[in-house]
Amino acid sequence: MAQKPSIPKGTRDFSPLEMMRRQYIFDTIRGVFRLYGFAPLETPSMENLSTLLGKYGDEGDKLLFKILNSGDYASKLNDEEVRQASKICEKGLRYDLTVPFARYVVQHQGELTFPFKRYQIQPVWRADRPQKGRYREFYQCDVDVIGTRSLLCEVELIEIVERVFRALGIRVALKMNNRKILYGIAEAIGHADKMMDITIAIDKLEKIGLDNVKAELLERGLEQEAVDKLQPILELSGDNTQKLAKLKEVLSASETGMKGIEEIETVFGYLEQQHLDLNVELDLSLARGLNYYTGAIFEVKALDFAIGSICGGGRYDDLTGIFGMPNTSGVGISFGADRIYDVMTGLELFPEDVNCSTKVLFVNLGQKEEAASMTLIKQLRDAGIAAEIYPESSKMKKQMEYANRRSIPYVVIIGSQELEESMATVKDMRSGDQQKVSFAEIVKSIK
Repeated sequence: MAQKPSIPKGTRDFSPLEMMRRQYIFDTIRGVFRLYGFAPLETPSMENLSTLLGKYGDEGDKLLFKILNSGDYASKLNDEEVRQASKICEKGLRYDLTVPFARYVVQHQGELTFPFKRYQIQPVWRADRPQKGRYREFYQCDVDVIGTRSLLCEVELIEIVERVFRALGIRVALKMNNRKILYGIAEAIGHADKMMDITIAIDKLEKIGLDNVKAELLERGLEQEAVDKLQPILELSGDNTQKLAKLKEVLSASETGMKGIEEIETVFGYLEQQHLDLNVELDLSLARGLNYYTGAIFEVKALDFAIGSICGGGRYDDLTGIFGMPNTSGVGISFGADRIYDVMTGLELFPEDVNCSTKVLFVNLGQKEEAASMTLIKQLRDAGIAAEIYPESSKMKKQMEYANRRSIPYVVIIGSQELEESMATVKDMRSGDQQKVSFAEIVKSIK
């Protein structure tokens, strides 16, 4: 009995149409990264387990795909050795691109020029429970600069966000916060020790409302007085300048908090000079993987399509410290290719020519016609136009259906009459219009 073909749960095949659209997203993002001087980097699909374990917390460790040592390795082990799983699994599939990047920087520090600017577009794997929008294999598009504390890097990343989404036609808003401000808030209400609890609660403000956040803070061990002090911060409104002015009053006693405000003001000052077509908003409820970031944090949302964040990141001061290279500050962002794809599909933003791999199909009507077509196809290809000929001399209807099903925009017909006149009939498959064009003018006509 023939085996029924299948793929592992949480993975996907991408059809040619999906791949052309995905490549359009990757090429757009890559083009913007290159514009800002970032160089490409790739790391192996698998890393040593020692590199990955303990970097993503207990939950993350459980989601690592571990790789069995190769070949008949296990057959040489006794029962006790097999029970010690570490002996038969020494490698794992990468969980993200950031830890491998940190490992690379430390391992190659002697060869790199700092600040080091890199981008990476590769798949990552997580042994998660597959569900809608959550996969076990998916792509990340990361861009980072490491080895400088300059806030110009934050400004560049925000510019990159604006350029990428403008090129893709997606209207977005960028929400921004600073880890130091969050620490300052915790300090101002007398609970620097409960920063994580406070932030986890604040993070739910939009979803559950102010009263529920206050109730949760009390449950997490804050006194009523501390919650009352926090309320005016949570109710901050107005534009970025007004919010920062009120924050300065509330956080005046917190050195760390004031430093965070100063950093945000510097970034906003640069952005004002750049006149970006992007809505950048200070959002105090933004928290993002807190144990990871130490300064600015960003999150990008689509304005016209309901979906989670489609891009996010922030500054980290000691990512390389875990591999023995402390105090090396960096900042980066990651574009969520799968969510961007969903937004562009939902809003029908892909350009029409992205959906076809061939621009011109020559109908095959016999040997002499085929020979003339091949000469013209070479000219079109030399001019950078994707062209092909139907491989067999079949019925016209069958060849036209083939062009339609492949979304090929132009069909060229060369029959016996056209051969005599050195003319070709060019049909626009979208409008149905057709015209006769001389062989000499065909490249110009199609272009």
